[in-house]
Amino acid sequence: MIHSTHRFHGRSSLRFVYQKGSTARGELPLAMRYAVNPRSQTWRVAVVVSRKVSKAAVVRNRIRRRIFEIVRKDASRLKPPIDIVFTAYDPAIAEMDHATLERAVLQQLERAGVLERQRAGANHDIVNQEETIA
Repeated sequence: MIHSTHRFHGRSSLRFVYQKGSTARGELPLAMRYAVNPRSQTWRVAVVVSRKVSKAAVVRNRIRRRIFEIVRKDASRLKPPIDIVFTAYDPAIAEMDHATLERAVLQQLERAGVLERQRAGANHDIVNQEETIA
């Protein structure tokens, strides 16, 4: 789960993103609204899953946790100060394989310009450091 400083608190924050933000969509039934927030020092993320998507809170929370985890893993690449709101429209997101969901979320973030592109070889930094030590 992401830290509380990176989550929204209160409805007025969401209202700001809905009124001032731009929308990015992908191939999944998942929309993303984002807005630069000059009053904030860091990035914030919210995931909205309506009761229309699923009556079961378990399913709605699973969708939230999965999207929060994807954002948390790539949080170092987010460009602050940005507010992001993901809105899910289909309960199939809860059962979707992780790689497909991660690719779609990261693609939306990159398309919106709020995520820095991953540099070549970034996944191998730890291995390269260990090899030079040994």
